[in-house]
This record gives sequence, C-alpha cells and structure tokens, in this order.
Amino acid sequence: MAYITLNTHKLKENYDYLDRLFKQHSIEWGIVVKMLCGNRKYLEKVLSLGIRQVCDSRISNLRIIKSIAPQIETVFIKPAAKRNAARVVQYADISFNTELETIRLLSKAAVNQNKKHRIVIMIELGELREGVLRDNFIEFYSNVFELPNIEVIGIGTNLTCMYGVLPNEDKLIQLCLYKQLVEAKFNKQIPYISGGASVTIPLILKGILPNGINHFRVGETLYLGTDVYYSQPYEHMHNDVFKLFAEIIELNEKPVVPTGELGHNLTGQTASFDEALTGKVSFRAIVDVGLLDVEDGHIYPVDSSMHIVGASSDMIVVDIGNNAQNLCVGDSIEFRLDYMGILRIMNSDYVDKQLEE
Repeated sequence: MAYITLNTHKLKENYDYLDRLFKQHSIEWGIVVKMLCGNRKYLEKVLSLGIRQVCDSRISNLRIIKSIAPQIETVFIKPAAKRNAARVVQYADISFNTELETIRLLSKAAVNQNKKHRIVIMIELGELREGVLRDNFIEFYSNVFELPNIEVIGIGTNLTCMYGVLPNEDKLIQLCLYKQLVEAKFNKQIPYISGGASVTIPLILKGILPNGINHFRVGETLYLGTDVYYSQPYEHMHNDVFKLFAEIIELNEKPVVPTGELGHNLTGQTASFDEALTGKVSFRAIVDVGLLDVEDGHIYPVDSSMHIVGASSDMIVVDIGNNAQNLCVGDSIEFRLDYMGILRIMNSDYVDKQLEE
C-alpha cells in the first residue's frame, strides 16, 4: 500500500524558523491546516508545535481540531455557506467574510448560541476571488457594525491563490489605509490587518512589508519550505517534510513507444511520441498509486534518473531506465510532492498516513 510520511522533526524546525521571524516583526500568525484534510494523527503533531491559532476551510476539520485542543483559536478562512452559519459559529472562533446576508446569519447563530463571533472582512485587491469591492466597503462595514454578537476584528485580503496576483508594497499599503479609514469613520479599533500568507513572507525578508500588516496565515511555506513568491525553496528550511512512497507492483523491460492506433485515454488526451524512439526499450515500474489519489503532474521521483511516463486511475508508470538501482517488485519508489500533490494525497483514503520522527 502506498503511504505518505510527515517528518515531525523537520516540521518543528520549519515552525521554529517562521515563529522567530514573525515574533521579530511583531506579527501574529496562524497555521493553515486545510492541506491535512482533518487527519487526526497529523493535526495532533501540528497543534503540539505551540501555535495559538489554526486556520481551515472545512468545518468538519475545525470540529476535529476543537476535539483535540479546545483552547486553540480556530479560524474559518473562506466565506461560509449560509446553511452552515450555525456550525461556523459553533466550531470557529473567527471567520473570514464577504457577504452581508451571511454575516447576518452568523449574528443570529451567535445570539442563539450566546457567543460573540469575531470576523475578518476580506477586501478585493485584484485577485478576483473572495473580497468586498473597494467601492462598497464603507457601507458594508456600516451595516456589519449594527449586528449583535458580531465583533469585527480585522480587515484582510487574499492574493495569488487563483490567478497568481502577487502581493506588493503598494497593495498592502492600500489595505492598511482602508483599515485606517474604517477606524476613523466609525471610531472603532480593528486589531488585525490579515494581509499575509506564504507568498508575502519574502516582503518581510526584504524589509518592505508595510508596518500595519500584523497577521499572517501560513501553510505552504511551513510544510514545504517554499518561497512562493519566486517559486523556489528556501535554503534554510526543510523542503521534504512530506514524502510519498509507492510500491512497485509490476516491473518489466518494455518498448518506449506503444503499438496500435492511438485514441483518447481516460483523461481525454491523445498521446504523441517521438518516432525516433521506436524500437527503444526501458524498464518500467508500475506503482500502486494513481489519478484517483493524485495528479501525476504534482509528484516527482526523488531519483532524478526516473520519470513518470503515464498514469491511470489506480496506477502510475515510472520509466526507470536500465534499472541501475536493481529494483524489484515489492520495492518502493520515493516521490516528492508539491502543495497540490500533498493536498490530493491527504484526501485519499487509499494512501496510508504515517509519522516519521
């Protein structure tokens, strides 16, 4: 059975580095744990790191987090579905919001549960995902401030996740100015400017992060040691906290080019091959993980002499050349994964999850 491992020692070192960095700049931060897909074993390790706040986009995951560590501050980081308002208030101490009608339902749920529900209002700064339009945000805040049992604790934005719009000094200064405008207009104090994510960390390192940005939500850089802004690893962080191991279930020397008339494969694509490879052979290892578990474009053999040549729903085929490693059926091939690769694997019930100390 294929399995993924989380190295707890490397995760702790990545966490300690980020925690020191944020403390040096008086920044509060929360760990985004949605990539763990509610896996209790992994969540227990993350929650033991010492973080005060965790963020997720699934209510069921927040429920698990609260069952493990009731004292932890939980943040629901996408606009809630209206039908889930009561559950958001039950399991999230804070939620990110963009729709007035939904906040009204959160207010009603908070009253019914005798709770004060805290919210961060997200502002649209160009990514065109979630966010209140800038022309409307003063009126939006005016309506929200009237709602009972709702406390506005922050203004925030999301960048990069959909279209790749990068954060820069100008955009984040705008966010700081909007916060100042709301405070002056309504005589309210808004503690958080949640303008930071993994992609914003390089602005800290360059010394160009606006002073007002005081809250970050970080997932990818913690788990992968990735400089998301420049799509490269940080040298001083571990890039292999997660590893995937898949067992070889068939190993044979086969032609490189298939024979017969080619039609569409199961993903709707038609393969093409260099005719110069006709007659060539190589060893091909079939491993016990497939497209049901992960897209083959998001995992990479650690051994650079190997490369993935195809995949179906339950199997991935790896070209291992002349098999200089003397691999056999039953051996495992180690893969590294990018963010989406880990996310998909973690959501698969067919891949075992293990800890590596």
